Amino acid sequence: MPRYMISALVVACAMFMEQLDATVIATSLPAIALDLNEDPISLKLAMTSYLVSLAIFIPVSGWVADRFGAKNVFRAAVLVFTLGSIFCGLSRNLPELVGARIIQGLGGALMTPVGRLVLMRSVERRDLVRALSFVTIPALLGPIAGPLLGGFITTYFHWRCIFWINVPIGALGMALATFYIDNVKPDAIWPLDFRGFFLSGAGLAAMLFGLATAGRGLAPVELSLALTAIGALTLAAYAAHARRAPFPLLDLKLFSLRTFRASVLGGALFRVGIGSIPFLLPLMLQMSFGMNPFQSGSITFISSAGAMAMKGTAPHILRRFGFRWVLIVNALLSGVFLAAYGLFWPSTPILLMMGLFLVGGFIHSLEFTSLNAIVFAEIGHERMSQAVSLASVGQQLSLSLGIAAGAAALQGIAALHPGADVFAAENFRWAFLIMGLVSMSSALSFMRLPPDAGADIAGRGATQTDEIEAAGE
Repeated sequence: MPRYMISALVVACAMFMEQLDATVIATSLPAIALDLNEDPISLKLAMTSYLVSLAIFIPVSGWVADRFGAKNVFRAAVLVFTLGSIFCGLSRNLPELVGARIIQGLGGALMTPVGRLVLMRSVERRDLVRALSFVTIPALLGPIAGPLLGGFITTYFHWRCIFWINVPIGALGMALATFYIDNVKPDAIWPLDFRGFFLSGAGLAAMLFGLATAGRGLAPVELSLALTAIGALTLAAYAAHARRAPFPLLDLKLFSLRTFRASVLGGALFRVGIGSIPFLLPLMLQMSFGMNPFQSGSITFISSAGAMAMKGTAPHILRRFGFRWVLIVNALLSGVFLAAYGLFWPSTPILLMMGLFLVGGFIHSLEFTSLNAIVFAEIGHERMSQAVSLASVGQQLSLSLGIAAGAAALQGIAALHPGADVFAAENFRWAFLIMGLVSMSSALSFMRLPPDAGADIAGRGATQTDEIEAAGE
């Protein structure tokens, strides 16, 4: 196996550990609350504290990697995340669990962006799509496998095992990173933007907390809206600061690049729609169709097989059709499949559901891989760390907004029928349709890309293109 593929697998395993932990705790909250003698609603602070920690430290991840070296920071991030997992497993009360989750968030905030940065700087551009196809899978598997694994472990073992399984994975990740990841860093390092760090961290923390609690019973609606508004205003203040700062923490000038702008802004619409799936789908299968958590997880987990099948075909698809057409067509197809999930009824054959989840997993994964690759098409090595940090912020915000938007769509449709059951199958039909249209709208942004966007990454150089056309392919 090529060295760059081993590096990609190391990063993918670390990202899977982070994505899995971000969702697995949701299924186990009632059992954790009972064991710690806490109210389940109060215990959800363990989820939001993780998001807040993530939001504060993601923007500074690029600077830290440049200052201390990508490999050093990646290993340290895996270690911090693993230690946070150990502390979670040892927690005896709510304050200890919340504190441990904050430590996990610090590790996760550095682990995911820096892991992606490692690949950007160590993988040849022609191999980038193949490497990223492995790294993209955790983003899809985590939200799907989390509830399934969390329900299984909590039911048949103990909730503390959820966190203990991270220990051997983290130890293996640190060992492999030592041998297979290069400690790349630039020759020149810009000064840390302390004011930008405060504004971006405070703004993202407030906005993510507000979005994470909106429509999920974690906080009063007024508080969620207020926090979201405060976060937006603080981020606007950061934008004003970034225009004047000589070395902004998050360089907003990157949005002048067409491929970066399309991937982050257009990709945000796609992620908002797809980000609603981990919220809407389990609710529909459990609350409307009467399945238990393990049953619903066993059905939806088949989409991971589709995601795995994508990793070997993505480079060939992109080389044949190019980024522009793949992003446009795939966004439309993804929206259609997302809307189709709302057409399920309790009487729908399980095999039909699983077949659509399988194909949907392939399509969603292909779009994520394409977005994660083309975002760096016009980025030089000197701006790579800033690009990774800013792209990671956009991804985290859009996925969090996806859950809030899915909840808002479901509750909004239910409000049109006062007195009716919120979890009626008819409400899910319209909610999935709305979120499918949101994902499809991202195609408008991708249409503005030039036909040769990301040609060198897709392996569609002039010579290759001529050969393909000559062969009549």
